[in-house]
Amino acid sequence: MQRLTHDGVTLAYEEAGRGAPPILFLHGGLCDHTHFAPQFEYFRRNHRVVAPDLRGHGQSDKPEQDYSPATLADEVNWLCAELGLYQPAVVGHSMGGVVALDLASRYPDLPAALVMLDAPVLVPEAIAQMMNLPAFVSALSTPAYRDAVRGFIGSTILPTDDQERSARILDQMTSAPQHVVASAFGSTLTYDAASAVPRVRVPALYVRAAVPTDLELFRKLCPQLVTGQTVGSGHFHQLEVPDQINAMIDRFLAIALPKQSANTPTATAAVQ
Repeated sequence: MQRLTHDGVTLAYEEAGRGAPPILFLHGGLCDHTHFAPQFEYFRRNHRVVAPDLRGHGQSDKPEQDYSPATLADEVNWLCAELGLYQPAVVGHSMGGVVALDLASRYPDLPAALVMLDAPVLVPEAIAQMMNLPAFVSALSTPAYRDAVRGFIGSTILPTDDQERSARILDQMTSAPQHVVASAFGSTLTYDAASAVPRVRVPALYVRAAVPTDLELFRKLCPQLVTGQTVGSGHFHQLEVPDQINAMIDRFLAIALPKQSANTPTATAAVQ
């Protein structure tokens, strides 16, 4: 992996391919860049692709600090500037989708398009109460936080999902430092998406799997939104059914974005 330092924190990232639009992949909470491995390999054939380990995750540093979507989005904005990543399509899974939403809402000139994969945005209040989200967020600051994460994330995995992969994901997520767990999960699940969504001006795609997002409200707040649904997969659908995800992103980019010139900065910047 390659590395950059921002405010004294080392950030790790992978980069490959060439071609416009570039694609920036933002993984979910307590995960890392490898959770987009199938998409990274697929899209590197025709696009410049970048997949960071967000601060607090993977091989990046994990200082005791705030890990809110806004904090992470600010750093993603900095990373794009450092790498000369011009108007990327920003693809985020779960927490990464919330970070991508915050980025698109507060840095409207940065992304060319927004893709959210099963991100916890606009969850109806009645369902949030039924899922007991307030109790889960509170449990993240207790000694039982690992059990809370395992139970909550486990409920988003289908019995038909790859069980070995699912076990590895749960082990990875429950091995994260508690200060990252409490801040990243807590702030993601309490994020004010209703205020952010109307500020999104770029083409947007939401692909649902297990998160009960209010898509009717989403479309009302973001008229340019298009939606999809994966079949036969739980929350980690980009790993479980990558062919479905890749095809939807591919088609979305083809219809949502104009053909970019080969002379743009994104097309000429390349990593082999």
